[in-house]
Amino acid sequence: MKRARLIYNPTSGREEMKRRLPDILQRLDQGGIETSCHATTGEGDATLAAADAAERGYDMIIAAGGDGTLCEVINGLANKPNRPPLGILPVGTTNDFARATGIPKHWEYACDLIIGGYTRPIDIGKANDRYFINIAGGGSLTELSYDVPSKLKTMVGQLAYYMKGLEKMTRLRPTELKIVAEGIGEFHDEFMMFLICNSTSVGGFERLAPDSKLDDGLFDVLLIKKMNIAEFIRLVTLALRGEHLSDPHVMHFRTDSLKVTTPDYVQLNLDGDYGGVLPCQFSMLPSHLQIFADETGESTYR
Repeated sequence: MKRARLIYNPTSGREEMKRRLPDILQRLDQGGIETSCHATTGEGDATLAAADAAERGYDMIIAAGGDGTLCEVINGLANKPNRPPLGILPVGTTNDFARATGIPKHWEYACDLIIGGYTRPIDIGKANDRYFINIAGGGSLTELSYDVPSKLKTMVGQLAYYMKGLEKMTRLRPTELKIVAEGIGEFHDEFMMFLICNSTSVGGFERLAPDSKLDDGLFDVLLIKKMNIAEFIRLVTLALRGEHLSDPHVMHFRTDSLKVTTPDYVQLNLDGDYGGVLPCQFSMLPSHLQIFADETGESTYR
């Protein structure tokens, strides 16, 4: 029987994990996986728990929560010489990474995917001394996700982001940024935000980086130029359809390394949570982790 360490956020989503935990443990046990649990108690706790699990030689680690919980677990694993394969139970508010990789939304199917045992390699991004699995960004709009109180997210789900977004739209402001990208060149201008994507699904937009792949060794970088509110609303409408890359306000390129600096105070967003401030060196770690996935490669997020 294999041993797993389940690291879960009891407040993710609408606290579904707390209700489903006995059923999840039973299903994993029936599938030949002996599972012990760690409920996170605050910021950074999932990182410590994942690092401890890797050092204790578990056969696998399972992260249950949203993208923030997953990012913390990644940060506990990424710098370890022994990195057990990672299972994901997407019980958070947006679950961008699970959506991008086709990991089932319903806990039963997600458990069965882990029990199936098939894994695939994925790339990991590094931002200075921290790691991210899905998205890194900066600028006034990227501060949205950590401006939304966790209690509000628990109560009303993704609607909380839209509520906060409407408030922020009245305070749009550009930021002076200098971006030096390996193999691409240098950009120095005012931007509304920059996004460094490792997958197709970001912030609930399923086609924000439509050609991005998790195993190609490259970031998809989007630079959003200065614009007014009307232009921004139009851009969001295009992004919902995946038609925004041809808009004149969007610069898009692919690279495995870039540095972003600014004379201003700019906070970083890593997988939906606070990730420090600029300046920052971003680099790609190709095929750095193994995740449990569908053997056919088909999307099963439903």
